[in-house]
Amino acid sequence: MKYTIDKKKNHVVFQLNEENLNSFISPDLKSEFIILRNEGVNNLIFDMSEVKYVDSSGLSSILTANRLWKGQGNFILSGINYDPVKRLIEISRLDSILNIVPSNDDALELIDSNEEE
Repeated sequence: MKYTIDKKKNHVVFQLNEENLNSFISPDLKSEFIILRNEGVNNLIFDMSEVKYVDSSGLSSILTANRLWKGQGNFILSGINYDPVKRLIEISRLDSILNIVPSNDDALELIDSNEEE
C-alpha cells in the first residue's frame, strides 16, 4: 500500500496513493488508522484524491476509522474526485454519516470550526 502521512500540530493528513481501495489494501489501511488513533491523533483527514475505485472492504476501512474517531476528534474524507467513488458512498448512504469535504483546506476549516465549539 502506497500512502503519505503529513503530521501537523492539530491534525494529520493521510493520503492514499492508490487508485483502488479494495480487499488487498483494506486490512493494512485499517491497521494504519488504528496506529494513528493509538498515537493520539485527534483529527485525521483521509485524502482520497487519487482513489478511483472503492469496494465493500474499502468502505469497511473507512467506517472503521469513522468509529475510531467518533466522539473523540474528527475523521474527515477529502478529495473524492471520481464519480464511481462518490456514487458508491451515496448509494450506501454513508454521505449522511461521514464528514465529507471537497479539499484538505475545507477539512481544516471544519476542524477549526469544531474546535471553536
